[in-house]
Amino acid sequence: MRKVNVEELADGIGNGSRAAIARAITLVESTRPQHRAEAHELLKLIAPRTGRAFRVGISGVPGAGKSTFINAMGMKLIDERKHKVAVLAVDPSSSRTGGSILGDRTRMGELAQREDAFIRPSPSGGHLGGVARATRESMLVLEAAGYDVILVETVGVGQSEVAVSGMVDTFLMLQVARTGDQLQGIKRGILELADVIAITKADGDNEQAARVAARELSIAMKLITSDNSKRRAPVLTCSSYTGAGLDEVWDAVTKHRAELEESGTLAARRLDQQRDWLWNMVRDELMEALRTSPEVRATAERVEAQLADESLSALEGAQEILRTFARSVATLPWASDQG
Repeated sequence: MRKVNVEELADGIGNGSRAAIARAITLVESTRPQHRAEAHELLKLIAPRTGRAFRVGISGVPGAGKSTFINAMGMKLIDERKHKVAVLAVDPSSSRTGGSILGDRTRMGELAQREDAFIRPSPSGGHLGGVARATRESMLVLEAAGYDVILVETVGVGQSEVAVSGMVDTFLMLQVARTGDQLQGIKRGILELADVIAITKADGDNEQAARVAARELSIAMKLITSDNSKRRAPVLTCSSYTGAGLDEVWDAVTKHRAELEESGTLAARRLDQQRDWLWNMVRDELMEALRTSPEVRATAERVEAQLADESLSALEGAQEILRTFARSVATLPWASDQG
């Protein structure tokens, strides 16, 4: 990727240029020092145009039909509610699997062709922290480009759902029809993240089973949220195939956001997310600097050898590595006012 004209790129984003948006997202996904510096400058320029979109996380168990649901819901939001819709993914396994969106892209074929939609597979960051950072920054690029609904899909594996819940306004959980003992397989911690739950594939022979599952899951949610003063996630049914229930699901999602706005919780939630983002970036930058410092690497090799022959304790070794790092900090890009 050649040197970026950041101001020109920011103008292109503001004008809704798909090429500029794609290039900007590629830039924020990069971990190269030059690209990170350019990405930081770009994010400063577009900051005044960010923060106004509705950010929705979408997760679901395998077989829940996430991609089909996102395709159907995205089409409805564009055609009937006149939104501009962007879809991002958080999938730390994407470097091995091709990404959750990329792998299922055929099931988002209609949405991918729409002028008012932008779909981006998960970056191959290799670890959740890198992927989550790139997704947060990609979200800002898309907001600056005028997309007013950002759907963030998770791969549906524990920590990625926690990461996504920390960057969205409303978290939508998709489930398949399960009853009785099958409900025990749903992790309580994941359900507690959900602001709205939808039982998918509520059509044909499965429609009645979906309704029964929704009732049973509603009861389970009451047990999970025993405090009557706390909001409980509504449980609805829908079909991406027939479109039945999609309006009701989206109405529940927007109702949740309206409740957050009216209570002042939305602003507080976003501030908390900014704080988390701040400290995540500090941690990630420090770890990257530690990992790439030649001085630290040399000290670490010596310390590990001394650990092996028991001439140094782990505590002493850690202090040596940190002292070496402290001496090398002044040479890092972010250690000066110009960084």
